[in-house]
Amino acid sequence: MADQQASESTVQRILNAAIAEISAYGNERVTVVSIARAASMTHANVYRHFESKTALFDAITQIWLKPVEGRLAEIADAPDPARDKLERLIFAIVKAYRGRIDTDPRLFKLFVEAFRENRATARQHRARVRTLLDRVLEEGISTGAFVIRNRERAMMLILDTLYRFVQPEAIEFEAEIATRTSDNRLATITTMLLNALAGSVV
Repeated sequence: MADQQASESTVQRILNAAIAEISAYGNERVTVVSIARAASMTHANVYRHFESKTALFDAITQIWLKPVEGRLAEIADAPDPARDKLERLIFAIVKAYRGRIDTDPRLFKLFVEAFRENRATARQHRARVRTLLDRVLEEGISTGAFVIRNRERAMMLILDTLYRFVQPEAIEFEAEIATRTSDNRLATITTMLLNALAGSVV
């Protein structure tokens, strides 16, 4: 038990040091050696807990994605009508991503790279989000809120329509756009999307 606690404490020290280093210098300039130095340990000790710098960076990304996924699951499981839930899911996803790039742009860069390289962290997150969206679509179909002939096409419509708001590279590219402007665009496109799902377009 003591060994496990010591190991968890070491992992947390490494993560904290890595987050501080990346926030200060950016992931391109950070090395395992510099992280180890900041954590007051050898780089060999870092490698005992993380097989590579990429694995460490993915662990940092997972730290903030986990509560995001938890919040999305709460929305999907809520008793609201399916249309309202889908709208809330969309807004929650975009708010979480936009909030991350606004407060921690250098840490958001880790998320961008994980998606660009299609790493496990990105694939798993994408699959979880898609599962929640699909669950709400199914509920909407069963209650008559959505009139959908092909659920897969409906999912593609959602993902394609929201691409600029949820794809990490697109978010990064448009980071300088005012939040109010982006929110207004999202509200307009979401209303159009929900109406399409309710109107037997797909």
